[in-house]
Order: sequence, then structure tokens, then C-alpha cells
Amino acid sequence: MTITRDDVLAARDRIAGHVRRTPLLAPSGRDRLWLKCEHLQHCGVFKTRGAFNRQLAARERGELGEAGIVVASGGNAGLAQAFVARELGVRATVFVPETAPAVKVERIRRYGADVRRVGAEFAEAQEAAVLFAQEQGATFAHAYDQPEVAAGAGTLAEELLEDEPDIDTIVVAVGGGGLYAGVAAAARGRARVVAVEPRLIPTLHAAMAAGHAVDVDVSGVAADSLGARRIGDLALAAARAEPPVAVLVDDDDIVAARRHLWAEHRIASEHGAAAAMAALLTGAYVPAAGERVAVVVCGANTDPTTLA
Repeated sequence: MTITRDDVLAARDRIAGHVRRTPLLAPSGRDRLWLKCEHLQHCGVFKTRGAFNRQLAARERGELGEAGIVVASGGNAGLAQAFVARELGVRATVFVPETAPAVKVERIRRYGADVRRVGAEFAEAQEAAVLFAQEQGATFAHAYDQPEVAAGAGTLAEELLEDEPDIDTIVVAVGGGGLYAGVAAAARGRARVVAVEPRLIPTLHAAMAAGHAVDVDVSGVAADSLGARRIGDLALAAARAEPPVAVLVDDDDIVAARRHLWAEHRIASEHGAAAAMAALLTGAYVPAAGERVAVVVCGANTDPTTLA
């Protein structure tokens, strides 16, 4: 199972007018670092792109019935699917683990979704959502490992490379890998991709080492947004087609990168979104001389009082 740039372009056309074209902040001084401000997307997260693509495509095919859409999420995918369902007049049911941040769960409910807490981590909520889809006839939306979801995420890379065609490298955070898979499809042949994971949740690293997807333990500061137990098939296929520069960052460095984004750019990012920046601040990824690098700041669903 793979996606291509054609899938991303189809998603771009489908969701046009529904999502924000987020800004690409240019560097200052001698800095050659651009920031793709996807934290300014509807719902404060890139996943809104894939949610619109999934639901609009399902509606085109006549698949959205009375049971509506169902998704399992650590928070952000649920936010996005619930928001899109409200915009399209669709019923939404969102399964979240008990550990999902209260700030995200509250917002999902405000969008009108039926929120159901199941299990201690995403994988358990996922099992419950799949069962619900089977029993109730709801349309299942995967949080990351679904072609329409990943292709929608990839549209941010299309925007990025339209705004700055000479970008050499795009740095993205990886959890289940939907964002990485979409960006890789959009950027293939045009820009390299650096895939950044928390050291405590190395889904892509573990899969590349084993030659296939494997379960990993889930913990750490970014677990609410990057806390998939294993890498998705789409991301693994993308890594096999064109291996990314894959790096790991520690939790302390993610925390420091989040504070840096606030102190230097006044960007209130969540920890998962700061992981990509941590790769550059720590030297886990060192750009070559003159290399033009764009970091995707992919989410802002966080408690801003923790940024002080």
C-alpha cells in the first residue's frame, strides 16, 4: 500500500477551500531555516487536511451513512475528524485512550462528537473504533495509516514547495507516520525528508531495523500526539521506496525545542510538533553548508500555561 504525488494532488484539489493555506516563515539574518506553520491550521493541527480528504472522498462515494464517521485518536486526529464532521454535517464518534489530554478531549466534545474513553493507549482505542465501525456501519477513519488521510497531510508539502521551490530538506515528526508518508510522496524527487522520532517511541527506527513493522513501548512527553505503538504501512512503504534521514531525539531536547519555538518565534507548539525542531537544535540532523531546510510545526494543541 503506497501513495503517490498524484494522490496528494487529488487531495489538494478536493480539500481546496476547506483548509487554510498555512504560512511558510522565511528565515532571518544568516539563518537558512524556514518554518511551515501548520499549527495555524483549523483545529491547530495538520490532521485537518487528511480529515477533510477522507470524509469528502467518502461522501463522494456515498459511504457516509447515518452512523457517520468513527476514529480512534490520542487527541489530534479526533479533533480534526470531529471538526470536519461538524463542518460537513456528519455524525462523529471518537475513541480516545484514558491518557488523552483533557484540553483535547474537551475540544472534541465542543465540536459535537461523541467521545468514548477506552484503554490506556491509542492501540486499545483503535480496536474499539474498528469494532464500532463493524457493528454500527460507521465509516472508519484511521488516524494516520489510510491513503486519503496521508495524502491530505501531504498537501502541506505541496504548499511549502510552491512557496519556496528551492527548499532542499523537509523535517517532520513521526508517530504513526501519516504525515511522513504524505510529505514523502509530495516531495519525492524534489526534496529530501528528515523523519524525527522521540527516542522513547521509535516506531520507524524499529521497523527499519527489523525489516517490518514491530510494536514498541509508548511513553514520554510526546506520547499524546506521536504515541502510535507501531509505524503505519504507508510510512514503511515510503521509507522503503526512498529511505529518509531518520533521527531520534530525547524528551529533554523536545521540551527544550518547544520552549525555543515559544521564546524565539512565539509559536506555542505541542511537544510532538517540537520534535522536528529538536533534531536541528541538538545536531541530530546537521544541514550541509547552504542547505535550505524547512521544519514542519505540525500542531499547537497544548496548554500554553506550560510554556513559561
